[in-house]
Amino acid sequence: MRVALICSLSRPLETCRARAISGVRGVDSPLQLKPIAGLCRDMHLWTHDPATDLVSRILHRERRWEPCETRVLLACLTPGAVCVDAGANLGYFSVALALATVPVARVLAFEPAADNFDLLARNAELNGCGRTLEAYPLALGEVARTAELYRSADNLGDHQLCSLDRGRTREAVRVEVGDPFLGARVDQLNVVKIDTQGTEASVVRGMMSLLRASREQLHLLVELTPFALRTAGSSGRELVSLLAELDLPMAIVDHLEDRIVPETPEALARWCDNVDATEGDEGFMNIFVGAIPKTLVGG
Repeated sequence: MRVALICSLSRPLETCRARAISGVRGVDSPLQLKPIAGLCRDMHLWTHDPATDLVSRILHRERRWEPCETRVLLACLTPGAVCVDAGANLGYFSVALALATVPVARVLAFEPAADNFDLLARNAELNGCGRTLEAYPLALGEVARTAELYRSADNLGDHQLCSLDRGRTREAVRVEVGDPFLGARVDQLNVVKIDTQGTEASVVRGMMSLLRASREQLHLLVELTPFALRTAGSSGRELVSLLAELDLPMAIVDHLEDRIVPETPEALARWCDNVDATEGDEGFMNIFVGAIPKTLVGG
């Protein structure tokens, strides 16, 4: 089954793979993850070398990834849902959404780093997601441009479009604006995951019109890291305020207690302010926006 793969909207898979960064090693065979409730079959993933990448190391050690967040996203699905994964990394969440027992219409996955995108494409193909998963080698933002991606040496899920560490190697990547790019392909969004290492506010601003138009059946999972947002020229309070404009319920995804906890935008914004006021605090949380699915209430 062929993966729906879009590289400068027309280039073939071999061309996309040729963009991979030299010197980043992978593994000899894919990893089989532990069974995940809500998937139609087990997931297998190609990863980076666990010796050199934090995400891959955790995957190989635990054979699972962020189980609470996984459960939350899968609980939001309804038949025919349109999903977006902004900051897809090697494709774990994108593949999980495409393999859900609830049949989704489309999963649009965005990953600008060439080596991560290579694994995303291979994992979509490996798991037979070609009819559903569309992989794009680019980032989403609020201005269409070519940008520099600052690459982390030991956590290949922590590449950043804005970084205080100028010693990082850099990679030229494309950035597209969500509203026109997505709007040319879908007319609604239902489940959106945004984890872009500090540019989450820019991603939200760039797709705000489509988010507003979809709000009646919309669920978002967004990483909230005040330090990274501040580095990118935004703030945690600004991101919370943007999401609050959707006038949807908000909650904290408590992965330690495996639960989702309703919270007010103001309380979330105050938490961001407190983090900003503490030197060296790089604390983060994942927040949920939208009506909490009944299967998650109380759990």
